[in-house]
Amino acid sequence: MSKTTLLTSAQMGRADLLAIAAGTPGLELMENAGRVCTREIIKAFPKAETVAVLCGPGNNGGDGFVIARLLRDEGWNVRLALLGDAERLKGDAAQMAARWCGAIAAMTGAVLERADLVVDAIFGAGLARDVGGIPARMIKAVRAARLPVMSVDVPSGIDGTTGEVRGAAMRADLTVTFFRAKPGHYLLPGREYRGKLVVRDIGIKAGVLDAIAPNICLNRPALWKKAFPWPAVQGHKYSRGHALIAGGPAGACGAARLAARGALRAGTGLVTLAAPSGAMAENAARLDAIMLRAADNADTLEQILRDRRKNACVIGPGLGLTPAAREKVEAVLQSGAASVLDADALSLFAGDPAALRKLIALRAARPVVLTPHEGEFSRLFKTIGRKDESDSKRLESKPERAAAAAKKNGAVVVLKGADTVIAAPGGAVAINANAPPWLATAGSGDVLAGMIATLLAQNMPVFEAACAAVWMHGQAARRFGPGLIAEDLPETLPGVLRRLWKKK
Repeated sequence: MSKTTLLTSAQMGRADLLAIAAGTPGLELMENAGRVCTREIIKAFPKAETVAVLCGPGNNGGDGFVIARLLRDEGWNVRLALLGDAERLKGDAAQMAARWCGAIAAMTGAVLERADLVVDAIFGAGLARDVGGIPARMIKAVRAARLPVMSVDVPSGIDGTTGEVRGAAMRADLTVTFFRAKPGHYLLPGREYRGKLVVRDIGIKAGVLDAIAPNICLNRPALWKKAFPWPAVQGHKYSRGHALIAGGPAGACGAARLAARGALRAGTGLVTLAAPSGAMAENAARLDAIMLRAADNADTLEQILRDRRKNACVIGPGLGLTPAAREKVEAVLQSGAASVLDADALSLFAGDPAALRKLIALRAARPVVLTPHEGEFSRLFKTIGRKDESDSKRLESKPERAAAAAKKNGAVVVLKGADTVIAAPGGAVAINANAPPWLATAGSGDVLAGMIATLLAQNMPVFEAACAAVWMHGQAARRFGPGLIAEDLPETLPGVLRRLWKKK
């Protein structure tokens, strides 16, 4: 499996156990972990001479004992502080503590005096409770001292699966993790706490993933580039799909134009904007290569979609929240086109999510993508994130919530945000991590909806299409930089596509 695979805390624990069962002793894995951390510390902090190593009572602390020993062997001044008593350490951590011949201090701010660096080995990815008491005070002391921090596995206090802060959390400049990264390294707020992330091998074979069957990955081109629909040498515009954008009334149709422009720039052969007659003049004044069709009601829109060459449709941006608007959404979902439901198309079903599920189920042969932001998600899927309707378990993480919604609705769900999550009905989940803060601007989501539709129109598989569009959307924003407005995104896409083409 690709190194874009992410492992939850429980899955990483199982990977350790499988490696041990296959013949690699746990002590060897811990020694290797400490060794790669030491190597990265020396590389990242070449001017440091005195280090405070903060060790917890579990295996993360055991890694810290290894780091302390190896840094001392390299000539560093090492102060080691332990949370708890050394006599109470167990297993591999106890053996590594026995190999440490230096002093073991109590975990107080005194250990930080005249230190150049802090090694945070208090808690790992599998933290099961909120951080309080002595470790919380230590985290506060480190922050007050303004010392650089290297964290082992994850910054202490960050949940490796959800990325949430558990009470208090260390802010690292460098985090070194092992075998595969965790979702919490890329989900917010964890991503803001881990600094530079380095993933290193410690002797766990990739084959253990076959038994674990992880379903979460990082959204990178390696995930979808083989399925990307590049134009064929003998292709033509009709072979590249025809995206239809269902727009709203005059004065509110800018969102649909943004979606249409995003669709055209992302590569579909033809784009048509279908909007009420009263919006035709406004749209005609702003569009050239994008065709226009009048669609005053659901019946007209349904007739337009009878042309099967119009094989993907975006509906929702600027649509409105009227009964007539809902009828248009129903017409799209009952058509043969792949569908992207965004903005108002989602809000129209906020009080009746079962009706949306039923409509999607009626046309299961064609892909559907739902693109809610957090507010729309909470209104449409009110039970997800508190209690799933079929289970008493609380779904806490963003990937869990998106996956539950995708499974329940039989649609790919793009749960938007700075850490957008894409989830497929079959369980596959991707976390996107390339979105810059200036992407938070009016209309950017409309452009994304059009980009997803253009890839669907070219018959890219639905999960991969959603992942590719989300990544390109973020990359375009990064490429443009500060000052971005939604209109800039389609115009920046060619540069993103050129780089993808060179690396295909």
